[in-house]
Amino acid sequence: MASGPIIETRRLLLRRWRKDDFEPFAALNADIEVMEHFPAPMTPAETARLMARCEASFDENGFGMWAVEVAWARMLIGICGLARRTFAAPFTPAVDIGWRFARDHWGHGYATEAATASLEFGFTEVGLGEIVSFTVPQNQRSRRVMERIGMTHDPSGDFDHPEVDDDRLRRHVLYRLSADRWAELRHE
Repeated sequence: MASGPIIETRRLLLRRWRKDDFEPFAALNADIEVMEHFPAPMTPAETARLMARCEASFDENGFGMWAVEVAWARMLIGICGLARRTFAAPFTPAVDIGWRFARDHWGHGYATEAATASLEFGFTEVGLGEIVSFTVPQNQRSRRVMERIGMTHDPSGDFDHPEVDDDRLRRHVLYRLSADRWAELRHE
């Protein structure tokens, strides 16, 4: 395992990527239901490139998308964390929070728990002033997580994603959370 930021929550471990994460992560990314709001399931080669980009982000930025495992079981269940976004959009460059979990682990609050820990890291350890998140309008599961972690939908920031060719998935909703608002929420 590469050294670097590791986050422990009550039930989860957010850590750097290991070689043995490849098979469960490739299976997660090949699941049609998990990838419903993406243009297509990912091939094994695409999964390998994503893992490499996640690791490179930690080396370049000091943060990235962590491998997420259930602490007591030591098994990979998903991905969650922070990523720099520089594609052409009115709100970029920005740091985005995102997540993806294996279907067997939906409905347990893991996405909310991991995302809350990632926000904490971004605001307190990295010193970010704002973190955004975005998804297609029909992705209600992710939108509910965004709202549970304190993010607010910014309808004026909704956009057509320049890297998505599929007309069904091009339009995205934008959510935002400032460091000041995060601090207020922690004290409510």
